Amino acid sequence: METTIQIQNLKCHGCANTIITQLSKLQGVSEVAVNNETDEVSFNHNSTTEFELVKKKLSDLGYPLTGEENSLPKKAKSFVSCAVGRMSK
Repeated sequence: METTIQIQNLKCHGCANTIITQLSKLQGVSEVAVNNETDEVSFNHNSTTEFELVKKKLSDLGYPLTGEENSLPKKAKSFVSCAVGRMSK
């Protein structure tokens, strides 16, 4: 099933690159796309288990879903993820 979610802390294509790379590594998750203009991530998954893994991975990378807690450590993680995404292009 295809799902689109809105996230926080998305700043640039470096962020998008990190998100696409990391989510694509998750088993059962495919066709990951990021829209920087709308702060949305779209992906295909097989079950709610994969959806929960995606939410956790995004939060761990510093990109929590809109409406979830966006603490200073999460914001800091998003800057690190952004930098990694820029370097790995």
